[in-house]
Amino acid sequence: MIIRPAKGSDAGVVAALWNVMITQTLFTFTSQPKTGAEVEALIAGRAGQFWVADAEGVAGFITYGAFRSGVGYRDAVEHSIVLDAAAQGAGAGRALMQTACDAAVAQGRRVMVAAISGANPGAVGFHAALGFDHVGRMPRIGQKNGQQLDLILMQKMLTPR
Repeated sequence: MIIRPAKGSDAGVVAALWNVMITQTLFTFTSQPKTGAEVEALIAGRAGQFWVADAEGVAGFITYGAFRSGVGYRDAVEHSIVLDAAAQGAGAGRALMQTACDAAVAQGRRVMVAAISGANPGAVGFHAALGFDHVGRMPRIGQKNGQQLDLILMQKMLTPR
């Protein structure tokens, strides 16, 4: 498996992976599936901020963007990471996260934020194992499929304070 920058030609596979999470889980509050064209535009717009795990085909991806708008948040980024179920537990997630954190530091960022659905305890454990701290919980802030969902906020300091 290699971690490499995402290309426009990865958009269809990335959209398919993302859409499994969107349509089959409560792990994201988004309910609208992504199109290949939307993902291709996102990949183009996030050069240096979008990678795939390639193991004879795309097995997962990570991307990040601004945590919030405004100059006061310029050093913080928020990521999305999605893995094919078959790739989980094989190190792809760790490798993707390390690549994203290294790139964020190189781009002058100092904080990586994870906003995790309360319905996804596995993601909380994954992030905790990688050094993310639990910094907040927003009860019942999200909604999907008629359910109210908590949002768990975790962050990792990428550089010393």
